[in-house]
Formats: sequence, C-alpha cells, structure tokens
Amino acid sequence: MRESVKFSLRILFAILSLLVFFQLPVARAEMVDRIIAIVNDDVITFSDLNREGAALFRRITQEAPPDKVEATLLKAREEMLSSLIDKLIVEQRAKKMGISVGNTELDAAISKIIERNKTTPEKFWQQLALMGSSEQDYRERIRSQMLQDRLIDYEIRSRVVVNEERIREFYEKNYAQKMKEEAYHVLQMGFTWKENTQAAKDDARLRAEEARKQALAGQDFRTLAGKSSDLPSAKDGGDIGVFKKEEMADYMKTSILGLQVGQISAVQETPVGYQFFKLLSNCGDVNLQASYESVKEQIRQRLYEEALNSQFQKWVKELRDQAYIKKIL
Repeated sequence: MRESVKFSLRILFAILSLLVFFQLPVARAEMVDRIIAIVNDDVITFSDLNREGAALFRRITQEAPPDKVEATLLKAREEMLSSLIDKLIVEQRAKKMGISVGNTELDAAISKIIERNKTTPEKFWQQLALMGSSEQDYRERIRSQMLQDRLIDYEIRSRVVVNEERIREFYEKNYAQKMKEEAYHVLQMGFTWKENTQAAKDDARLRAEEARKQALAGQDFRTLAGKSSDLPSAKDGGDIGVFKKEEMADYMKTSILGLQVGQISAVQETPVGYQFFKLLSNCGDVNLQASYESVKEQIRQRLYEEALNSQFQKWVKELRDQAYIKKIL
C-alpha cells in the first residue's frame, strides 16, 4: 500500500512538473496549492508552509533590509520546511505507535496555558489573532508538542542519565572563581599486585585497563574507584584532593599536566602499582559562588534538559534516515 501511495505521489509530481515545463496558464496554476515535500505517505503543501511560518515571514518582510528580504525569506522557508518535515515524521511515528492526544486532553492543556498567562480565553484568542495565528493553528501546534512529549517519554527519557560526577564537574567549572595559582583536583585509581611475578603484574594492568575503559565509556569514576581501586583513596571515590605542580610526583605530572578538565589519563606503572587519573579541575584556590547542595538540583535539571534535547535530535535524525523524503521547494 505504502509503495503504491509513494508511486502515485511521484506521478503527481511529474505531472505538475510537466505543466510548469509546458507553461500552461500561469494565473490558473498559481491558484492551485502545490506540494512542496513528500514525507513517506504524506505531503506538505505550500499553504502548510505559509501558515506555519506566517508570523516569521511577515516579520522578515517588515524588518529585513530591502535588498536582503528575498534571500532571508528563502532561507527562512527552507528552515521552516525542514522543521515541518521533522514535525510530520514525529506525528507519523506517534500514529504508528498508537499514541494520540484527544480533544479533552488538548482543551485541558490549553486552559492551563491561558491560566498561566493570567488572562481570559477571549483575550487570549484575540491576542493570537493579532499575532497572525488562528485558534485552529494554535491547537494543532499544542497537540503536536504534546505528541512529541509523549514520544520522548516512550523512546528517549530512558537513554538520559545525569550522574553525580557530571553534576560536580559542571559545578566546579561554573560555580568556582579562580583566585590564585593553578592547582589540580585529581581522582585516582590504582591496581597493585601482591606477588612479585609477571603474571600478577599483568593481571593488575588488565584490571586497570578494564576500569579505565569503563570510565571512558561514561561510568561514574568515583563509583568505579570505590569498587575497583586497590588504593586507600578508594573509600573516597578515588578523590586525592588538590595538588600544585611542585607537590606532584613525577609520574603524576606526566599523567595529569597534559589533561583537559574532565579527561582521563592513560594507565601508567608507578611505585604503587598501575594507576590512572581524572582531572576534575585546575582552578587552584577557589572562591565558591554557591554551595554545591544549594545548586545541585538546578544543575541536574539543566544537564538533563541539554542531554534530552541532544538525544531527541539524534532520534529525529534516525527517523529521517529511515524515511522517504522528497523536497520540491
């Protein structure tokens, strides 16, 4: 069925192209709404684009320099079409999964929006009309957003994890002001051997490499150190505190000084076993703008929303890659 629909749409596009090619009456052709994109079994029309981008296109016409209006409008239309394609792909996915938003739910959501704006429904719709948007268009936008939110709940939220280490790194980078000379806040993991044999040393190195691989894959360094490291610092999640350059052993300098904040060093043989390090910060003595606990949840929410948006964009791209898309703009 889908292939037959796609074929019919392609035939329609070919006919429209031939009409333009043979220059049939232009005035009549301009009165007919035309297809500007095919997305799987659905189409996007020129009127869809103009309706969705009406406010933006009007603002460009009014505010852009006269010699740049045409180019700016063209770019805006291309970006708006791409957005409409993404929106349609999401709606198609929702339909396939049996996810929908009923009118009762939609009415309730819009009522909450009106309440938050501390206005009446009459004034709300009047203000929208002044902005160039109809009630029907607005309802469809809210319905689409609700569908998107539900799909995110089903398919994306489980992929997003913000662990304690990421929150701490963000805190140290953004809530600490550098005051004096550089110093380095370091996490450590170490793996020792009890028997002085090559086999024992090889085993220690293998354990070190495996732990480093897990840390590089995104597992929490402190948690890994607590369960894997053989050194006394394991009880503190591998946290050995802040060092100035002159306080570091040579092997620490070799591992740490070339790192960027958040990076993990290579495994290195040291006098106390195989070790590797993670650089938490190089802020030195710091003046804290706020306590960690007071901003922890705020940071978690920010990082979560950033990660969620990133995963959503990847997910939409995956759907795009699997879809049949033909632009005719």
